[in-house]
Amino acid sequence: MFSQKTLWGSLTALVLLTGTSSVAFAEMPAHSSGQTSQFQRIEQPLGLKMGVAIAGLGLIGLQLWWFLLYKSPDS
Repeated sequence: MFSQKTLWGSLTALVLLTGTSSVAFAEMPAHSSGQTSQFQRIEQPLGLKMGVAIAGLGLIGLQLWWFLLYKSPDS
């Protein structure tokens, strides 16, 4: 169906296109104007953010492999 080279190229392109631009959209203002909230922003270490992102992409890749590329031994 798909070649492995095409799949890895597509996944790499997806990571490169979405990896850097999504950080800017996740920014929150430091203080809301005039409103107090019970929630406070907690700054997370960059290594933790990267680890969560890599683990999520790994799980997505695993699902793509399972449903698109895996061939059962009996078929």
